[in-house]
Amino acid sequence: MKTALFTLALAAASLAARAQTQLAAPAASAEAPADAYTAQMTATIAELMSTGDPAALRAVAAKLERAASARPADWLPRYYQAYALLINVFQSKEEADAKDKTLDQAEAALAQARKLHGDESELLVLQAYIYQARLGVAPTLRAMKYSPLVNEAVAQAKRLNPANPRAYLVGANNVNFMPKMFGGGPEAAKPLYEEAQAKYTAFQPSSPLMPNWGQRQLQARLQQYAAAATN
Repeated sequence: MKTALFTLALAAASLAARAQTQLAAPAASAEAPADAYTAQMTATIAELMSTGDPAALRAVAAKLERAASARPADWLPRYYQAYALLINVFQSKEEADAKDKTLDQAEAALAQARKLHGDESELLVLQAYIYQARLGVAPTLRAMKYSPLVNEAVAQAKRLNPANPRAYLVGANNVNFMPKMFGGGPEAAKPLYEEAQAKYTAFQPSSPLMPNWGQRQLQARLQQYAAAATN
């Protein structure tokens, strides 16, 4: 069980890194007009999605902190700040205590996004993803606590927005890396990934800045299934 759960953290980090494309971005300016702010946020989000380097992820999180100061009523900088810190934990080789402190920072940013009345379904998915990272820090000690919390947050996200594909992806990941003795494993997760694929096919973000991550992670997982079927 320990090995399977520990694999969750490693695989999630690998999939997150694989899901990126190379782009660059300037930092947000407190004086930027709305159109410039949108352009800067678009570029910063692209930068976030283009790297798996822990230091670069920290730098992007700092940019998003500044963007949050520039637009204190906008929940998206806090959302993406939390996401950047989360992915940093999956990619980092720091000790458990340091990772937990980074996840504390991610949850604080997420709490700010929630106070700003962000999209609750997306926020719940990110909370579920943070729970998976908490589990990965100490799999044996935390499995009983955090795996149910992942499932609960995912279920709430689906109830609020059944069309949100990220809820299905994070839920499928939780099943995929769960030991078979508890009803998990790749075969149990396969139909859940296929359901997530259908959701991604139909999904259209309401604006360019809205969350739209996860599809490449899903495609990497489905390609693994296809490769296994040909062997």
